[in-house]
Amino acid sequence: MEQLESFSIEQIRDVILKYDECLKLHCENLNSLNVYPVPDGDTGTNMSFTLRSVVEELMSKEHTPETQWEAIRHGSLMGARGNSGVILSQILRGLADSFSSKIEIGKDEIAEALLHASQAAYASVLKPVEGTILTVSREIAEKAKELSTNEISLTSFLAELVTEGEASLNRTPDLLPVLKDADVVDSGGAGYLLLIQCFLNLADGTEIKPPPKANVATVGMTPVREKREDGTLDVSELRYEVMFFLDAPDSEIEQFKIDWQGVGDSIVVVGGDGLYNCHIHSNDIGASIEAGIRAGRPYDIRVTDLQEELFHTEDHIEIGGASQVIFPNPRSENTAIVAVAAGKGLQQIFASMGVNAIVTGGQSMNPSVKDLLEAVEQIEAEEIVILPNNKNIIPVSEQVNEQVNKNVYVTPTRSIPEGFSALLAFDPAANAETNFLAMTAMAKSVITGEITQAVRESETEVGKVYENDWIGLDKSGVRAIEKSLSEAAFGLLRAIVKEDHEILTIIEGQDCPATVTKELVAWLSDTKPSIEVEVHNGGQPLYPYYFGIE
Repeated sequence: MEQLESFSIEQIRDVILKYDECLKLHCENLNSLNVYPVPDGDTGTNMSFTLRSVVEELMSKEHTPETQWEAIRHGSLMGARGNSGVILSQILRGLADSFSSKIEIGKDEIAEALLHASQAAYASVLKPVEGTILTVSREIAEKAKELSTNEISLTSFLAELVTEGEASLNRTPDLLPVLKDADVVDSGGAGYLLLIQCFLNLADGTEIKPPPKANVATVGMTPVREKREDGTLDVSELRYEVMFFLDAPDSEIEQFKIDWQGVGDSIVVVGGDGLYNCHIHSNDIGASIEAGIRAGRPYDIRVTDLQEELFHTEDHIEIGGASQVIFPNPRSENTAIVAVAAGKGLQQIFASMGVNAIVTGGQSMNPSVKDLLEAVEQIEAEEIVILPNNKNIIPVSEQVNEQVNKNVYVTPTRSIPEGFSALLAFDPAANAETNFLAMTAMAKSVITGEITQAVRESETEVGKVYENDWIGLDKSGVRAIEKSLSEAAFGLLRAIVKEDHEILTIIEGQDCPATVTKELVAWLSDTKPSIEVEVHNGGQPLYPYYFGIE
């Protein structure tokens, strides 16, 4: 292959397309390295989604230099997800800004662009952490600036940058103790190094080395709890990742960042000209969103339960989705109920209990504000109570009242059994506020449990979880870990069923073996004869069993 001395604008496009291919190919390697105290999504997946958005914009527009740079800027901003994706979007925007005034791009232009991109990435993070993608981007940029004055070829220049990037990546564990403890390098930095390798590959055909892969997953379910010297929470104690786009005057952004510093950490805000992509870790979802409302108009809000991600790789609230809405009882005497549920059996049970509208959704398929709005607006009632039945859907539900002229309350049910229990206190003749108070109290009285299968290894307070283990969870976390579904179910019930309990409801999931249910009922009859057992076929995905105890 003939070696290049400079890149054309068209060849930079090819670099981006190659980078997209590499991120897709090596996504799982990058994900395996993701061992931060609380997982910020999956790094490889987040970076890949960012590039996917760029490529979609590149392919959808007539190809000119102007549209190419704009596609990279806008596509990366709109497609960025997760901390790593948002930082990568700022790096890509920095490269596009720097390259856009050039016709031919040689080592001087690349050095200038890498420095500009690194500075932009640092500027987007309120509290930069060394040993991350930021460090790798900065050290590569510093090396590029040093080499740009040397009389070396473009390919030698890029090869030196790859070498420096590898050394920088290998130093990340010395800067970030959690990486050293896990014996891995930083996942975001490894993803960024692929971009530099793509430049070299297009220049002279040098083979791209895959990023390293962790030998074992070492993310802990119970992160280390540490307080900073100033008494504020460490990032490991922050439960939720909140992301949204923000339409706001540029003059409001500094105050918005200051407001966010009071409610969370891992803050990244990128964009400009009135449009920003915003990312934070926080324990207060409402305050995170309200800060955006004070600054402008937040939209496409996504909330991820970071602890929940230890078992579910795709458990995001996507505001702007497309769930189905079913209206089994479209009219109400006074107050109507909107419930969220996945599985035909669950939906039939909710319908039989008088629920007016059912929005399909739940674990791994979170509905949007738009979906909930459709249900609320079409019900013939002015008083509404929403049962989200999943902790990740609660913050989405709480956005509905501001969007309609009806009186909407959210009973914060975190599970299907809580939703069923809340309905026992529902009075269709009462107003929404009265029902909200009664239903919330009733939902709190039920003890819930659920069985699912782990998707990765993890340390828990009751022992180590291996991929594909069956785990039993209650509100406090993992209570049982077993190799078989039946043993996990027995283990969980032993932990949560007490002598003074009266009713146990078993809700079977989509792929629940009937033989296991029979074993559970027989065991309960023998060991807990005073407890009444009810079995329902819910048909929910991912969870073979939900348990509700009253």
